Amino acid sequence: MDDNVFYWDIDPVLFWITDTFPLKYYGLLFVTGLMLGYLIVRSIYKKEHIPTEDLDSLLSYIILGTVIGARLGHCLFYQPEYFFSHPLEIFLPIQRIEGSYQFVGYQGLASHGGALGVFIAIMLYCRKYKVKLLWVLDKVALGTPVTGAFIRFGNFMNSEIYGKPTNGDWGVVFVRDDMIPRHPTQLYEAIAYLLIFGILFYLYPKMKGKNGQIFGLFLVLLFLSRFFIEFFKENQVAFESEMTLNMGQWLSIPFIVVGFFIIFFLNKRKGHLQMF
Repeated sequence: MDDNVFYWDIDPVLFWITDTFPLKYYGLLFVTGLMLGYLIVRSIYKKEHIPTEDLDSLLSYIILGTVIGARLGHCLFYQPEYFFSHPLEIFLPIQRIEGSYQFVGYQGLASHGGALGVFIAIMLYCRKYKVKLLWVLDKVALGTPVTGAFIRFGNFMNSEIYGKPTNGDWGVVFVRDDMIPRHPTQLYEAIAYLLIFGILFYLYPKMKGKNGQIFGLFLVLLFLSRFFIEFFKENQVAFESEMTLNMGQWLSIPFIVVGFFIIFFLNKRKGHLQMF
């Protein structure tokens, strides 16, 4: 056994609630990440003496946007042919196995779809509660990288979304899939997201009053990191092998462009964005 190779063979199920209903590390880490993100945003509200009465509603919007967007994103971006033939499995955490439906959890959540879902959910929240969109997005952008990091920790516990072989005598062997040392890209992303959180948290006080700057920077940093880490990641579906860039990279580019656009647009034409 090589000292530079780490063998990972953790059962993704923490324990079974019933004979057919498991509690997985992924689900626990997903919820933990959402709650930590919420607490970070709540702390910002309290520090700035902003009423927090509507934050519970904001959390509900974000949770729904995350789950619905991530699920639809995976089904439409990565496996459209399968899910168009099995539409019930898009919305319910079940799968038809050996002639009967079984609970399997949501097998496939796309972070880009989740990001789009959250954005739409926050737009609806801002419309209902009459608050400025970019003002809210700046606050949410502070907590989101922490949430993303914990979701990637969950992927690591699931031994999924891992990297390409390292072609060397180091890496992580995901024993449940094969015995090949690979890049632990889930951990690369998690660490990158925590670093981004640190950068945004440090810069936030310096950008107060400049709605959208933190959100724009968040989009650029997070999706640039995702874009470059994708070079080390195994493709999730077969058709990506025929693409110059994989699906994750193509989906990251619009977010990066929007991030730069927001930063530039706000710096040059602030007067046109008062409604946001």
